[in-house]
This record gives sequence, C-alpha cells and structure tokens, in this order.
Amino acid sequence: MTLAHSPPASPTSPTGAPVARYAGTMILLHWLIALGIIGLLALGLYMVGLPKGLPLKGTLLNLHKSVGLTVFLLVLLRIMARVALHRPPLPPMRPWQRAAARITQGLLYVAMVAMPLCGYLGSSFNRFGTRFWGLPLPQWGWDDAGLRTLFFGLHQAIGYALIVLIALHVAGAIKHQWIDRDNLLARMLP
Repeated sequence: MTLAHSPPASPTSPTGAPVARYAGTMILLHWLIALGIIGLLALGLYMVGLPKGLPLKGTLLNLHKSVGLTVFLLVLLRIMARVALHRPPLPPMRPWQRAAARITQGLLYVAMVAMPLCGYLGSSFNRFGTRFWGLPLPQWGWDDAGLRTLFFGLHQAIGYALIVLIALHVAGAIKHQWIDRDNLLARMLP
C-alpha cells in the first residue's frame, strides 16, 4: 500500500477562494527586513543607555551600523522587487482602511530609507566615520558637532516613528486576521 503525498492546501479566503500571495522573494525580504529592524531598534534603544567610553558601546555601535546598512540594502532590493514582481490585490475593505494601509506602508518605506541615511550622514560628520563589516566607507562630511547632532536627532526621531508605524502595521494585520477573518496574513507567510 502506497501513501500518496498531497501538497499542502493553499490558504483560502472566507469565501473559499484561494488567497493571492506575494512572490517568495518578497516574503523572504519582508521577514529578513522585519527581523533586522526589530533587532536594530532594540539594540539602538539599549545602546542609548550605555555610558560613553565603554568598549562594549563601541562594539555594539559598529554592529548597529553594519546591520543597519545591510538592512538598508535589503530594503533597496525589496523596493526593486516590488516594482518588478506582482503584488497581490488587497482583500475587499472600506476605502478609509485601504487608504490607511497604503499610507502606513508608504511611510514605512520612507522611514526604512531615511533612517539609515540619517545615521550614515551623522557618522560622516564625526571623526570615526562608518565601517561596513570592517570596511571603511566614504566619509561625506567633516567633524561637525552641529550637523552630527542634527542627523543623529533625525535618525532617533525616525526610529520612534518607525516603532509607531510597525505597531500600526502589525495591528492592521491582526485586525484583518482575527477580526475581519479575511486571511490577509496568508499573503505574507512562508
């Protein structure tokens, strides 16, 4: 007797129709970026409380810069993939919800690009510069405390805005999955 292996069932909507999913590349990039950003936010919040001059702080700061630039490169790949690959349609929802989803996602992309750029520019206006996994990157500025403070202040403010945007993004996904029961999460799950 042979047991036939059947492929896993495709996720379906409440109407029983198959749920349109993102391409595997988009799903992988989404989750890599999400994990990277959550880790970077946690590390950034932890580092702020460490005293200056502590060797651990310098090590963590360099790790933060390298991981941040890696995530930035993944974000750029995701933007290119989003342009090139099919994006599944949103499930039926009220116009204000559709607008809120698009605005939140748009602001997430703006923050994911602006935050690392501000961090890199802040580092460019200090004598230490930026190393990407040990390799020195071009320093686009000079040692200037005022500009460094400006760019690092923007980096921090965008970080807090990103926390709010992530919370809204997750809240929207939870609402769709467990209140609306439209199986929206299936679009982005591996």
